[in-house]
Amino acid sequence: MSQTLHNIQSARQGKPTSVVSFPAMLERFKGEIARALPKHLSPDRMARIALTAFRMNPTLSEADPRSVFAAVIQSSQLGLEIGLMGEAYLVPMGSQCQLILGYQGLVKLARNSGSVQDIYAHEVRINDKFDIVLGLNRSLIHEPLKKNGFPASDDERGAIAGFYAVAVFNDGSRTFHALSKEQVEWVRDHSRGYQMAKKNRKESPWDTHFVPMGLKTAIRRLCNLLPKSPELAMALAMDDLNERGKTQNIGMAEAIDGSWAPIIDDESSDVKETGAGDQKSGREGSKPPLDALLTSISQAASVDDLDERYAKAEDAADDGDLEQLLRAYRSRKAVLTDTASPVNAIVGVAK
Repeated sequence: MSQTLHNIQSARQGKPTSVVSFPAMLERFKGEIARALPKHLSPDRMARIALTAFRMNPTLSEADPRSVFAAVIQSSQLGLEIGLMGEAYLVPMGSQCQLILGYQGLVKLARNSGSVQDIYAHEVRINDKFDIVLGLNRSLIHEPLKKNGFPASDDERGAIAGFYAVAVFNDGSRTFHALSKEQVEWVRDHSRGYQMAKKNRKESPWDTHFVPMGLKTAIRRLCNLLPKSPELAMALAMDDLNERGKTQNIGMAEAIDGSWAPIIDDESSDVKETGAGDQKSGREGSKPPLDALLTSISQAASVDDLDERYAKAEDAADDGDLEQLLRAYRSRKAVLTDTASPVNAIVGVAK
């Protein structure tokens, strides 16, 4: 049996529980948030912030409340506050809630890593003075256009020309990363999340908050070059999932006990998923098609039957299909059984 299936089965315990809403769930399981939080964060404050964020976004009520709660727990594990602080956001994607990291969250995690005393990012506008020197003696100069000794307005400074981020290490040394507007737009245009939003004719954060997204891009590229704490590494992996337009599938038990980790496909898997024809051509003829495996999982009559079908499907599938199989497994299991243990009680809440 695969390790993935073993982990799923080991979380199964308890008895059926009643259906509860996310606000009721938040109050009922506040103790789980307390256990997930770093010592310097208050569970009461985190619960209030999460509830405020939930109420400010009505579409979150359409998402599975378990996924909303799991995202809150995962944010607590990272030590990030959801909502107005710009550290992390709850964003519905279909029936699932996703935890999206803001650039302030990446800054906080980089500072908390212990190797960086400061990290910051700025946008550069066409009327600012800006210059970069690379090579053996690197330097970066940025002087925003001034008026009466103060930075001028954005309109006076002109259109966005680019972004940069700087990190200051504990010994006082510095490093930086800079991107032109065109480079940031390339990142945007190749983001699966942005592509999906355009395809569905919806606004994305790139449309409504281009400057914060540009700052986040610069910070993220810089963070890839820094020594990483486990929390920062996790945040970067989650952000990679978001850029690819992938569902995070944060499990309740895994979020609470800190064992959840994002499943990152390689680039070849991304390419294969561009269309049904491409996806089929990437498999050997002897392997069953993905649709048949998903149908088999959806027809499981019991949890034991589901486990057997999933094990067979996982052995037969390509690596790039495992994420979809896992989503199907979790969806079918939620229909077949509910649990109410201290660790995984929320799994029993109906969608």
